[in-house]
Amino acid sequence: MQIIVSDSSALIDLRKGGILELFLKLPFEFVIPDALIESELLSFTKKELAALRKHMKVATLDGTGVEQARAIVAETPALSLLDGFAMVVATQHPGAILLTGDKRMRQRAESSRIECHGVLWIVEELLKLPNPEIKMLRVALHSWSEDPYVRLPASEIERLIELTKN
Repeated sequence: MQIIVSDSSALIDLRKGGILELFLKLPFEFVIPDALIESELLSFTKKELAALRKHMKVATLDGTGVEQARAIVAETPALSLLDGFAMVVATQHPGAILLTGDKRMRQRAESSRIECHGVLWIVEELLKLPNPEIKMLRVALHSWSEDPYVRLPASEIERLIELTKN
């Protein structure tokens, strides 16, 4: 089964859109660095964190992994150490997909030959499921389009809204 390693920005956007639990139903294995849960998802409810822990493998980096993350941040200073953790976890799982909403993370992943996608790709994957939750996906898309803190391409959101009308 293909692995998705998620950074916090993608999980936060999925939560804002109200489709975090739908995301966890996709036919992937989900992995998240432990440090992300412990420091970047503090606004998540206990129920949301429990769902993440139930459906996602929590990866802990050893000393070598932490040093690799620091090296990534040294090479790409726009990234945080937690971003580096997600990158290292993705590299530890060959063929993994890195899920991120961060443009700099995406650029770094692509230069490292790591497949990378964002939450709009997740919407497309959810639309492929039998009996997709169209109404929830449409609400998420409209929510993201109206949220000034969610930076997703308006044209792609509109394209997906049109897809959910059929």
